Amino acid sequence: MSLEERLFEIERGFWLEGEDYFLAHLDEQCLLAFPQSGEMRGLFSREKVASTATGANRWRDLEMSDRYLLKLAEDAAIISYRADVTRADGVAYSAFIGSAYVRRSSAWLLASHQHSPITAD
Repeated sequence: MSLEERLFEIERGFWLEGEDYFLAHLDEQCLLAFPQSGEMRGLFSREKVASTATGANRWRDLEMSDRYLLKLAEDAAIISYRADVTRADGVAYSAFIGSAYVRRSSAWLLASHQHSPITAD
């Protein structure tokens, strides 16, 4: 499996899976930038971020398009893409996403994640 395929597979899990998945795929600390009011912004522990991945707020019907990968070094890479997804409450959501990954031993872990919602002009 290519690096691009692997990172997008991991990324998909952050949208659809729960707390145990987050604990297994997050770096020790993660820099988050969610623009919505009340969302997380700043540096958070793996455990804090994972605790937010409850069944009540999981997503569905995820489509990822306009996918890009920038490999920064042998152990660091950034992906970006457009996400079109449905919130747990049934509301459609679209955003441009940027995520940075770091390889620790043989595992790729999420170190940073950012959303830029797409709004109708």
